[in-house]
Amino acid sequence: MTVVTRTFPPNDSLQTHLATRLSPTGESLRTPARKTLLVRPDWLPESVWPFQTFGLEMDHSTIAATDVGQGPTLLFVHTGVWSFIWRDVIGRLSQDFRCVCFDAPGTGQSSRLPGDAISLERSARAVATVIRSLDLQNFTLVMHDLGGPAGLAGAASTAERVRGIVGVNCFGWKPTGALFRGMLALMGSTPIRELDVWTEFLNRITSTNFGIGRHMDSASRQAFRAGIDRQGRRAFHYYMRDARNCDSLYRDVERVLCGPFKSLPLMTIFGERNDPLGFQPQWKALFPSARQIVVAGGNHFPMCDDPELVADAIRSWHAERVSPNPGSSSPEAR
Repeated sequence: MTVVTRTFPPNDSLQTHLATRLSPTGESLRTPARKTLLVRPDWLPESVWPFQTFGLEMDHSTIAATDVGQGPTLLFVHTGVWSFIWRDVIGRLSQDFRCVCFDAPGTGQSSRLPGDAISLERSARAVATVIRSLDLQNFTLVMHDLGGPAGLAGAASTAERVRGIVGVNCFGWKPTGALFRGMLALMGSTPIRELDVWTEFLNRITSTNFGIGRHMDSASRQAFRAGIDRQGRRAFHYYMRDARNCDSLYRDVERVLCGPFKSLPLMTIFGERNDPLGFQPQWKALFPSARQIVVAGGNHFPMCDDPELVADAIRSWHAERVSPNPGSSSPEAR
């Protein structure tokens, strides 16, 4: 094994670099976005989404965000489908935590965008916009899927505010190897994208017990699918395509993991049946003291497969590893 030692700039220089690169003008990262109330769509009744959603303006578009509960802050980041996947675990944690989630650009209730505007860089900017606009302090980053690299890169410009990291079936490094890169190439390809747009095969699978639907009723599954229209389905595949090639973002992720985040407490939560690329061992190599949870019988969405277990795991880990550190964020302190 060859060990390569790298020297990274001091934290303040790194954060200045990230803020400048993610937003060349600096405006979207340093100026809080205007907050607007979003009208609840007919396909999302309160019975299936009991939270109020509001909009944050970014890059002449709207990011849909949700902010519920009180206590230490958890920022939930997913990129691909939309934040409905967090519903059941947020419902269980919001009595003890301030829970914030958002729909990545082009997905869910956020503004639809052309394909050339969909990128993990833009999703990372959305993360930074949410952090600054809601003045999130001393928060824990909870990431899923492509929300791993997007969340880490987006939070890096305010790294001093992050107190812990939870990785849920996600990665935080440049994709390597034929299997990983081949999967991204396939899912990001034009034929698969357009097949999904017209048949909705991926969302149909994702809404079943194999995906998010194990504990969801028919109305909840229908709402999940309604939040992913044709443009939303295209956005998913554009994100997958971009994940194969966004080298500059992966360099930022590496810098922050080897720099300001390297001493943070970390926990990973993976489904027993869905770690074919060995992401959990790679997280353990980066964070030797990481706590690792495997959800029995779980797949790609362990927070949907067993929301009670996942909520309890986050609650107990936070109490043991994160809360002893000074600082917390609650509505009273906003």
